[in-house]
Amino acid sequence: MMFLRFTIALVCCAIVASFQAKLQMKFEMPTFKKVVTAAIAGVLATSGFNLPSEAITKDQINSLNYLQVKGTGLANRCPEVKSSGAKTIELSSGKKYKITDFCIEPTVFQVEDVVGIKKGEEVKEFVNTKLMTRQTYTLDGISGTVEVKDGKAVFTEEDGIDYAATTVQLPGGARVPFLFSVKNLVAKGTGATLKDGLELGGSFTVPSYRSGLFLDPKGRGMTVGYDFAHALAGRQTGTEEDELFNENNKEFDVFKGEIQLAVKDVNPDDGEFAGVYVSTQPSDTDLGGKEPKQILTKGIFYGHIEAL
Repeated sequence: MMFLRFTIALVCCAIVASFQAKLQMKFEMPTFKKVVTAAIAGVLATSGFNLPSEAITKDQINSLNYLQVKGTGLANRCPEVKSSGAKTIELSSGKKYKITDFCIEPTVFQVEDVVGIKKGEEVKEFVNTKLMTRQTYTLDGISGTVEVKDGKAVFTEEDGIDYAATTVQLPGGARVPFLFSVKNLVAKGTGATLKDGLELGGSFTVPSYRSGLFLDPKGRGMTVGYDFAHALAGRQTGTEEDELFNENNKEFDVFKGEIQLAVKDVNPDDGEFAGVYVSTQPSDTDLGGKEPKQILTKGIFYGHIEAL
C-alpha cells in the first residue's frame, strides 16, 4: 500500500513539473520570437532581400548536365558573381554593347492589401505572401542592347523569357495571379560604368495574364464563347450600369510596371555583373473583370555584357 502511494506521488510530481516547464516555455517563447524577429527585421531593413543560402556561379551551372539539374531547382536560380575588390566595366559613348543571359530571380513577393480602416478610409500596405507557383517564375535568357546616352547607360530589353505566370496567396487565403514581367524594359542608369553602386531604373510592359481564347467558368471569352451569362439573364441589361458588365465584356489589359536595379558585383574578366532589384507591377484583372492589385517583388539579377 505504501509503495502504491509512493508511486502515485512520483507520478503527480512528474505531471506538475512537466506542466510548469510547459507553462514557463509558453511565456518565454514570445520573448525569444521577438528577439529573432527583431534580428531578422534588422537584416532585412539593411538589405531587404532573401538571398539564396548557397550561391552558384555561371561556370558551375554550365558544368552540369540535364540529369544533374533536373528536380533540383537550379534551373530556377540566377547565377551570382564572385568578385574581390572594386572592379568596373567601362562603357564607351558611341559604342553598342550586348547583354545576354540576363536573369531575374525574385525572392520576396508582396501584395498591396487592406490591413485596416482609419477615419473611415482603407489603410493599405504591402503584405508578405505565400508562393503557390512551382519553381518556374524566374526570368532567364533575356537579351538586349546597351548604349551610352548623355553620359548614362541605357539598357533596352529585346528578347528572351521576359514574363512568367505566377500566383501568390495572401494571409487570408485569397490567391493573386500575376504575369511577372520585364517585357520591353528600358532602364536608364545613373552613370556609364558598371560598378558597385550603379543603379538602373525604368518601366516595362505587363501584358494580360490571360489570352483572348480563355473562357471563364460561364463560358464567356473575349474572342470566343458566350457574350453573357445565360443563367443570369435577368441581372444583365447590356449597359455600363450592369453589375456584370465588366465580367461580360472581356478586355486584354496591358499595364506598365517599374523596376530599379542596383549593381553589387562586377567581374570584368568574364564580362559578368550582378546585383539586387525591386519591382512593382499590377496583378491579373481576369480580362477586365476585377481591379488589379499592386505587386512588389524583390530579388537578385545577373547579366553578361560584351561589345558588339
